[in-house]
Amino acid sequence: MNYVRTGMLMAGLTALFGAVGYLLGGGGGMLMALGFAAVTNLFSYWNSDRLALAAHNAHEVDERSAPELYGMVRDLAARANMPMPRVYLIDEDQPNAFATGRNPENAAVAATTGILRTLSYEELAGVMAHELAHIKNHDTLTMTITATMAGAISSLVTFGMMFGSRENRPNLIVQILLSILAPMAAMIIQMAISRSREYEADKLGGEICGNPVWLANALAKIAGGVAHTPNETAEAKPATAHMFIINPLTAGGMDSLFSTHPDTGNRIAALMEQARAMGVGRSGGGFMSQAIQSPWSGGSGRAPGPWG
Repeated sequence: MNYVRTGMLMAGLTALFGAVGYLLGGGGGMLMALGFAAVTNLFSYWNSDRLALAAHNAHEVDERSAPELYGMVRDLAARANMPMPRVYLIDEDQPNAFATGRNPENAAVAATTGILRTLSYEELAGVMAHELAHIKNHDTLTMTITATMAGAISSLVTFGMMFGSRENRPNLIVQILLSILAPMAAMIIQMAISRSREYEADKLGGEICGNPVWLANALAKIAGGVAHTPNETAEAKPATAHMFIINPLTAGGMDSLFSTHPDTGNRIAALMEQARAMGVGRSGGGFMSQAIQSPWSGGSGRAPGPWG
């Protein structure tokens, strides 16, 4: 149902784009709007990963510069039967992570230095599994397209009101309502898609790491860290907030129309139910039996990793 819902919401976003163009410029305006949408989506398709990583000053790491993190992602990718993504670190105290890229063959995962200091090995494995799930489900492309279209609708309204022909331009009241309601509707649709994809990534991430409890524990810690540690880069670039595993702009919130992420408590509850269905507890799980030896190996409940 999440996939059907996502498809319907994306169709609604495209229809909204065309409707705004029609109201601003008639049939010709609608065609121009849809053409503009195609161009912006094509640009985001090829450049989304580079722009997102550059926006947060991420730097790529490898097996020599970050052997534990790189090895973890490699082992999880193997469990998920997917290509190894590029791995990046962000010098940021707030614990958080995100994935980006147009497809599994051209993808990247990024983690902040704060999350490496905060989480245990198992918890970080749950987070990286969640990000790999986004890549495997092609959510990184879906969310890039929706974010681009939502932003383009706002630009389209502004451009149409300033430069549209007087003959096709609606009256002043309609213009004012359009300038307010169209971007708001686009934002609501974008956020609804984001929330839907987070639940799906949590579920698949729990399967990939082998123990959903690890991801549940990680979400609780990350939410607490976000509440106490601001991310100035994310605050300056709020359009990227939907990418992160926990909204970097807030500690949480209800599953409301204006929330980019589901309520953390609801996500944790769903993961704990998944763990019960899988018959796993706080320790154990398939990933640990396959993972390479690391400074954390040898049991659960160990301290955060060697970066902190």
